[in-house]
Amino acid sequence: MKRTDIDAGRGQVGELTGAERDELRRLRRENQGARQERAMLRKAAAFFAKET
Repeated sequence: MKRTDIDAGRGQVGELTGAERDELRRLRRENQGARQERAMLRKAAAFFAKET
Protein backbone atom coordinates (compact mmCIF):
# COMPACT_ATOMS: atom_id res chain seq x y z
CA MET A 1 0.00 0.00 0.00
CA LYS A 2 2.86 2.38 0.83
CA ARG A 3 4.51 1.63 -2.52
CA THR A 4 1.24 2.47 -4.29
CA ASP A 5 1.10 5.85 -2.55
CA ILE A 6 4.70 6.60 -3.50
CA ASP A 7 4.08 5.61 -7.13
CA ALA A 8 1.02 7.88 -7.17
CA GLY A 9 3.16 10.82 -6.03
CA ARG A 10 1.90 10.92 -2.47
CA GLY A 11 5.13 9.75 -0.83
CA GLN A 12 7.53 11.72 1.28
CA VAL A 13 10.23 13.84 -0.26
CA GLY A 14 13.12 11.70 -1.47
CA GLU A 15 11.17 8.46 -1.91
CA LEU A 16 11.59 7.02 -5.39
CA THR A 17 8.72 5.75 -7.51
CA GLY A 18 8.96 2.35 -9.16
CA ALA A 19 9.86 3.92 -12.49
CA GLU A 20 12.59 6.00 -10.86
CA ARG A 21 14.03 2.93 -9.11
CA ASP A 22 14.04 1.03 -12.41
CA GLU A 23 15.77 3.91 -14.18
CA LEU A 24 18.34 4.23 -11.39
CA ARG A 25 19.07 0.50 -11.59
CA ARG A 26 19.46 0.73 -15.38
CA LEU A 27 21.72 3.78 -15.18
CA ARG A 28 23.94 2.17 -12.53
CA ARG A 29 24.33 -0.92 -14.70
CA GLU A 30 25.12 1.26 -17.73
CA ASN A 31 27.64 3.28 -15.71
CA GLN A 32 29.38 0.10 -14.53
CA GLY A 33 29.66 -1.08 -18.13
CA ALA A 34 31.13 2.27 -19.19
CA ARG A 35 33.71 2.07 -16.36
CA GLN A 36 34.74 -1.42 -17.44
CA GLU A 37 35.00 -0.33 -21.07
CA ARG A 38 37.13 2.68 -20.11
CA ALA A 39 39.46 0.48 -18.05
CA MET A 40 39.84 -1.94 -20.95
CA LEU A 41 40.61 0.88 -23.38
CA ARG A 42 43.16 2.33 -20.96
CA LYS A 43 44.94 -1.04 -20.75
CA ALA A 44 44.88 -1.44 -24.53
CA ALA A 45 46.33 2.05 -25.01
CA ALA A 46 49.11 1.30 -22.54
CA PHE A 47 49.85 -2.01 -24.29
CA PHE A 48 50.11 -0.41 -27.73
CA ALA A 49 52.13 2.52 -26.39
CA LYS A 50 54.69 0.05 -25.02
CA GLU A 51 55.08 -1.67 -28.38
CA THR A 52 56.02 1.49 -30.28
